[in-house]
Amino acid sequence: MSQHRFLAFDLGAESGRAVLGTLEGGILSIRELHRFPNDPVTIDRHLHWDVPALFREIKTGMKICAGQTAADIESAAVDTWGVDFGLLDGKGRSLGLPFAYRDLRNVRAMETFLAKCPKERIYEITGIQFLPFNSLFQLQALALEDPGLLAAAADLLFIPDLFSYFLSGSISNEATIASTSQLLDPRRNEWSAELLGALGVSSHILHRPIPPGTVVGQLLPSIAAETGSKDLPIIATASHDTASAVAAVPALGTNWAYISSGTWSCMGIDVSTPLITPATLRLNFTNEGGLAGRIRFLKNVSGLWPVQQCRKIWSEDRPLSYDEMIAAAADAPAFKGFIDPDHPDFLNPPDMPEAIRNFCRRTGQTVPSGRGEVVRCVLESLALRYRAVLEELRQVSPHPIETIHIIGGGSRNELLCRFTAEATALTVVTGPVEATAIGNIMGQALALGLVRSPEEIRAIVAASTDLKTYEPVDPRAWESAYDRFLGVAGR
Repeated sequence: MSQHRFLAFDLGAESGRAVLGTLEGGILSIRELHRFPNDPVTIDRHLHWDVPALFREIKTGMKICAGQTAADIESAAVDTWGVDFGLLDGKGRSLGLPFAYRDLRNVRAMETFLAKCPKERIYEITGIQFLPFNSLFQLQALALEDPGLLAAAADLLFIPDLFSYFLSGSISNEATIASTSQLLDPRRNEWSAELLGALGVSSHILHRPIPPGTVVGQLLPSIAAETGSKDLPIIATASHDTASAVAAVPALGTNWAYISSGTWSCMGIDVSTPLITPATLRLNFTNEGGLAGRIRFLKNVSGLWPVQQCRKIWSEDRPLSYDEMIAAAADAPAFKGFIDPDHPDFLNPPDMPEAIRNFCRRTGQTVPSGRGEVVRCVLESLALRYRAVLEELRQVSPHPIETIHIIGGGSRNELLCRFTAEATALTVVTGPVEATAIGNIMGQALALGLVRSPEEIRAIVAASTDLKTYEPVDPRAWESAYDRFLGVAGR
């Protein structure tokens, strides 16, 4: 049997990794080669991604791969989070560090743009949910604060496009990452001239989106020499991390939903065409691109970000593991208080545990007193938020929803997975943990003609992954908690 190897760079908001994938006989195995932190930097009170540091880590991953892999890899690809972008001048040079989506400059920009173009029209064009950090509003913020920078830009590259350019010298916009921008018409796969005109941004800085699974170029000789790598194709995989993750859901048929669980929770269904209606606008769902022309109909809701930030605060005295935090939460009393995980209070507070306690105090609930109670409050609230999104999905889904697949890092959180089964009264299937890296790799295999369809990819993932199933035991116990949660969250 022939063996095929691929190198995936999966960059998340908290960390990045280089993952080697080996496909042989319909089974995929993966091995993490290099893991590194993703630490944004604050410059002049604004939050930016440290792109040069991340690119150094990508090259380090290539060096490690070249030194450890007996057989040559066949391609490499990068996936990242959505919406953020970098700008190049006419000579292909970066115009500063890209802003990070948690930078607080975007709220005023969103209000400014909505005064020029109503929400209903924007949604009719794009089918994208309204979040203040969408690329549309980030561009409005630049137009307000630094119009000279925009005027100097010759190309806009989303973050994975930017790294593909650094690796290959080829400039392109990949479709799944482009679809997160709230600038793309998903029916036509074209940039909206109307929205760009309202921004006062020239359409020449954007390029017609290419489908995921496209070879964009070859590794630059200088990068190959620096890293000890062979000449290899650089592929635009499903470059948005959630698009890659959803491509790796090991599901059959259609009657399922997914939760891509990590810093964010992306919960939705896989459909063939965009769902853009007054109801989906009212419910604030989004239509983002997927592998092979599929549509990820989903809602971005808060994920494990509050838990991650609690750990950061609590680890100032001594390192604290997630296992310790989850064990303490399991021992804490149930249903003492809830938060709205999507409330602006939790976007980027300086002290997350105190923000959680303040929210409970302000809403007349019992204030969590210990670390276990704080973490349990977050996890129960996330599970109840998933229940709320499930109810909304059922209002507009073209098919029933009978199972929830949880993929990504959050699938390791057994307490959250158990809570989700109880809160939704549905079977929950978890895995793979490394769904994004797996989807990235399978997108490369698709580009090279080694797999033919999303269905074949899902079958390979299912055959290659140890899945775990959670059945609801006493979902009725969560009914009154759900009613309390809705009252606290104002939903």
